[in-house]
Amino acid sequence: MKTANLNLLDIRYLLIFAPIAFFGHQLFHVSDVPTFIMAGLAIVPLAHLIGEATEELAARIGDTWGGLLNATLGNAAELIITVFALSAGKVELVRASLVGSIIGNLLLVMGFSLLLGGLKNGTQTFDKRHASLNATMIILVLMALAVPSFFDRAVLGQDPLLTDHAPAGVNLEQRELFFSEGIALILIVLYGLSLYYTFTNKDESVLKREPVEVHKAHWTMRQALIVLTLATLGIVVMSETLVGAVEGVTEELNLSEFFIGIIVVPLIGNVAEHIVAIQVALKNRMDLSMSISLGSSLQIALFVAPVLVFLSLLFGEESKLLLVFNPYELIALAVTAFVAASVARDGESNWLEGAQLLALYAIIGLAFFVLPS
Repeated sequence: MKTANLNLLDIRYLLIFAPIAFFGHQLFHVSDVPTFIMAGLAIVPLAHLIGEATEELAARIGDTWGGLLNATLGNAAELIITVFALSAGKVELVRASLVGSIIGNLLLVMGFSLLLGGLKNGTQTFDKRHASLNATMIILVLMALAVPSFFDRAVLGQDPLLTDHAPAGVNLEQRELFFSEGIALILIVLYGLSLYYTFTNKDESVLKREPVEVHKAHWTMRQALIVLTLATLGIVVMSETLVGAVEGVTEELNLSEFFIGIIVVPLIGNVAEHIVAIQVALKNRMDLSMSISLGSSLQIALFVAPVLVFLSLLFGEESKLLLVFNPYELIALAVTAFVAASVARDGESNWLEGAQLLALYAIIGLAFFVLPS
């Protein structure tokens, strides 16, 4: 999680919305729409503080363990939000937010980065080999998420093309869960391998093109741990408040829970990181900008989604999360993965490519908006 250079707007001022959202909802019974908005605004600086604390800790414990800590906590805010959504039985909201995070990083964040960076700096370049590796991984992730979705009906014995029935005594729901758990475990292993490769194969050509700024710790270890703990607790409280207001928001604004999951929740959890990706693109540091947008998408698919599959087992049958996505989500993922991979493979970018990615994001967002709830 990259957190530096949020000088354009010190989002820590948004922390004022945390007590307002909490006490307004608990003591004064403020309606769900303003509660949802204020809780969402409060999560943004809390997520940023987790990133700052993580970076401070990483500077003190060394590159390898620090990098692992950064990778693990990179999407902590969204993970906490989705855990509370699972505990409330909002499985479809969680699945939609996972898809929305991947789409948002690849189209919205990369799009704004390429558009604004290109307008300021002209044609920009980045390491083709590293971006191509991430692009290939994006396509692989799409396939990994699509397989359980396409095979689900067959596993449950609902595919008319398959005439053989499951042997007597076979629990098809357990088989379905085992299938998702197996895919999740494979994705986690792949995530671990990708981290190992990243930490053990530093690309010298990238270092020469874009010198790495070594973060110098300004906080003590104790201060960093306290901030990390308090920010995490803050996100826990705000996430519970946010998820509790979702149902009222869908009714008052006539929005589908599906649309909130696809568009709104991913923006809340990742906006601080999104701002950084755009800022470094403006500074012509496209290797880092592409790494943030592509890397965040991969982290959601390879780490957050599989972990949620196993965490969902703690909340009962109604909260069981399977890696089974509906056709609309799969179509959006497929289009996004193909276009983003095409942009990343050539090692060059310009403002028009950014505008194209943003246009595609707007089209997909509009499509999910008009879907009935």
